[in-house]
Amino acid sequence: MASAAPEAQQPQGMTGFLGWVERSGNRLPDPVFLFFYLIIALIVISIIADMSGVSALHPTSIDEATGGPEQIVAVSLLAAENIQRLWVEMPKTFTHFHPLGYVLVVMLGAGVAERSGFFAAGMASAVKSAPTALLTPVVALVAMIGNHAADAGYVVLIPLAGILFAAAGRHPMAGIAAAFAGVSGGFSANISPGQLDALLFGITEEAVAASALDPTWTANLAGNWYFIAAMTVLFLPIIWYVTDKVIEPRLGPWTGGASAGADGTSPDPTAEDGAAASKGLRAAGLAALFVVGLWLLMVFGPGTPLVNEAACDGIPASDCSIHSQLRPLYQSLVGGFFLLFLLTGWAYGRASGSIKNHRDLVNMMAESMKDMGYYLVLAFAAAHFVAMFNWSNLGLISAVHGAAAIESTGLPLPLVLGLMVLFAGLLNLFVGSASAKWALLAPILVPMLMLLGISPEGATAAYRVGDSATNIITPLMVYFPLILVFAQRWQPSFGLGSLTAIMLPYSVWLLISGTVLIVIWFYLGIPLGPDAPVGYSLPGSGG
Repeated sequence: MASAAPEAQQPQGMTGFLGWVERSGNRLPDPVFLFFYLIIALIVISIIADMSGVSALHPTSIDEATGGPEQIVAVSLLAAENIQRLWVEMPKTFTHFHPLGYVLVVMLGAGVAERSGFFAAGMASAVKSAPTALLTPVVALVAMIGNHAADAGYVVLIPLAGILFAAAGRHPMAGIAAAFAGVSGGFSANISPGQLDALLFGITEEAVAASALDPTWTANLAGNWYFIAAMTVLFLPIIWYVTDKVIEPRLGPWTGGASAGADGTSPDPTAEDGAAASKGLRAAGLAALFVVGLWLLMVFGPGTPLVNEAACDGIPASDCSIHSQLRPLYQSLVGGFFLLFLLTGWAYGRASGSIKNHRDLVNMMAESMKDMGYYLVLAFAAAHFVAMFNWSNLGLISAVHGAAAIESTGLPLPLVLGLMVLFAGLLNLFVGSASAKWALLAPILVPMLMLLGISPEGATAAYRVGDSATNIITPLMVYFPLILVFAQRWQPSFGLGSLTAIMLPYSVWLLISGTVLIVIWFYLGIPLGPDAPVGYSLPGSGG
């Protein structure tokens, strides 16, 4: 965990644009209180909107009295029914917040995989066995895949990359930069869905449900699978090129030796007992095969519990998609990742000795929930902000008028997606939490883009491109001081400005390439994942 690392040396104050970003971001309140202040502002705006008669025509709902579109009017949050709803439904508002269940379930399993040492040992083993000529791409790829491991990617892989680069006679700062770019700059890229997908799609589902535009839409954890896999393929050569051709030549030759930064505090999970770690990894591999086999059995075996074979009953064969039948499979992925992380972590721990009995397993799961304490507080604030936005009708009204305003400009929809990426990247410089930003933006952006013909999966994909690309250049990212500590082990004079400058080329190229990717993806109409088109038509619109 980051808290176990030594504190960073106090850096010099930055100047110019980056100094302005640092000072402005530091003046922002904690995201929990940010939502509290936003709720107060929302109450005031709802009163003004109610008194002014702000309204919009619902794009899909019909008024039975007039036969025309239903008129949606702004409602004051101080209206008697909303005050009653706030206090009476407070437990329901919190516990029914969609991301909450998704994230807690996945983290119960991931906590075991992390605390048993499986995540750390797997990443260390992968990069240690890399040929010297392929050290950069292997570090970058493992870093992006290591996003599933949450803290372990930062705390284990980044310092280990510095050590491995130095041992290979290369500049350790290049290794730290490549690993940081993969773990944080490529935060949304991966070869499979994971914890981040559960978090973001839970918020997306909440936004769609609040808008009432499409009651049939449900979150699909694999809704961005193809896209994030493409991001991995795209980002890998970019990080490789920037590290080897841009950053490392500017750092100059490394003359400090192979052990200058190995001060005994850098984690190396395979150093003490390589045989135990290898045994644990083999056991974890067998456990992973068991989980995959179990899910295949539930898809193809007797009864096919994860396939809804009746989904196409009464529907012409030409209108029925295999993805409709596989929807239970997609929705089971949250439970699937829980079991995968739980069993692989348990198997690794039992084989390596880090888990001695069932009580150790339970304690690890309990510790993972302790780490989620801050998230629970943030989720409580975010859940009430999203719910109250829905009660006031301001979210849907803003989406309808916003969509009309964008349509009037004549901007192509792919360009709208590209602008959304840039906006998310800019906001990321000031608000570091991915869930806080998406909970703030989704109630307006998701329904607005749905009205413009962009699916909820497309809105989520565009957001995550911008959210990850600028992580590595903002001092407000929670791990930024920790990375500075790792760098200063090799170069004590390395400061905050130095770290920002070394990561800026990665950020620029990842942002540009990610924006181009989402724009081209929309132009070509490629599905973002199974049963997840990038384009969208409202139910009954005939589009």
